Amino acid sequence: MLHQIPTEKLGPLGEPMTHAVETCVHCGFCLAACPTYRELGQEMDTPRGRIVLMKEVLEGTLPLAAAQPHVDRCLGCLACEPACPSGVPYRDLISPFRAFTQSKVRRSPGERLRRLLAAQTIPFPARFRLAAWLGRFGKVLRPWMPPLLRPMLDLVPDRLPPAQHWPETTPARGERRARVALLAGCAQRVLDPDINAATIEVLTRNGVEVVMPVEQGCCGGLAWHTGDLKAAQAFARRNLDAFPSDVDAILTNAAGCGSAMHEYHLVLRGTQDEARAETFRHRVLDVSVFLQRLGLREQPRGQGVPRKIAYHDACHLANAQGVRHEPRALLRAIPGVELCELSDAQICCGSAGTYNLDQPEIAASLGEKKARAVMATGAAVVASGNIGCLTQLRVHLEKLGSAIPVRHTMQILRDAYGDRPVD
Repeated sequence: MLHQIPTEKLGPLGEPMTHAVETCVHCGFCLAACPTYRELGQEMDTPRGRIVLMKEVLEGTLPLAAAQPHVDRCLGCLACEPACPSGVPYRDLISPFRAFTQSKVRRSPGERLRRLLAAQTIPFPARFRLAAWLGRFGKVLRPWMPPLLRPMLDLVPDRLPPAQHWPETTPARGERRARVALLAGCAQRVLDPDINAATIEVLTRNGVEVVMPVEQGCCGGLAWHTGDLKAAQAFARRNLDAFPSDVDAILTNAAGCGSAMHEYHLVLRGTQDEARAETFRHRVLDVSVFLQRLGLREQPRGQGVPRKIAYHDACHLANAQGVRHEPRALLRAIPGVELCELSDAQICCGSAGTYNLDQPEIAASLGEKKARAVMATGAAVVASGNIGCLTQLRVHLEKLGSAIPVRHTMQILRDAYGDRPVD
């Protein structure tokens, strides 16, 4: 017997959640696309199964505790959306459901501490750099650390690159063709700040003036995808205020950030900022999309760039934003490049924000499979468009003894201009 979901009790997010539930016809096309179903083989760890669980929780016919483990195991990779013939907007259900149930979820003290540490460090570059620096010393004490905190130490890099800073405005080289604002990111600024440097260089040498708003902050993706609606709204409002309106586009070079900013209308649904968020999200583009539309004024030369490049689709670029062609087209613009596709390319690498911390076993299994797929191509370098994916690939390639370098699409394109050696 089907019960009516009490939309009026769910607040502003009730309508999109209800619509997502009602759209699902339980056909099962999503099963083959779901990484957790491949890993665990359980119906309740599929999008279809989770939709049933979330529906019953919202209707009040199933205790949240029965559904929560399966909801927690969802990567939020959204591979189910392009696989779905009914067009179920799964993203309108999973993050809002986590936000609606966050205060009702019972977690162990260790889980709460881990989530608190992640929430209070990763979105803040200065704190995250300090935490990563301290984490290197914490690795020595790993055997004595609580098991729930060990995954955090496992992801701490042995060496952090020096911090970089960029001017608020970097002028275009030659005739200006466009003016954009760029999101600097959080974890990316600490783990690989050269991605921003490469992005700015590629844009400016193609006639684009780049504005880096000083008051910008975290995109809010980590908070939104873990159910912390209040924090996500605060981050979203900060960026709505910080980014100028007199630019041709707001660019991101991290798939997760771009996806989160495209969901600001959901994050701020029912607030006085909802209309602003709706306008804002339509101005957000991945840098690869913007460059491909604008066209490269200066063609890359390709000296010093490996000829055989594997490309990994970041889930929140390919699935959440529908961006697949543009980064490939930019890489193919480099003379002599052979682009290699990965087997099971649609399956998530297991990074997925803080998933490595929350579900380390599943994340590690997915990461190893993705690294092996990269190695099987015989490529000399692997490219992607998201810092989480780049970090995950780097960790698991190293574990398998592979020296294949991991680079952002913009770094490879920058290096292909030939003004500097490949790092």
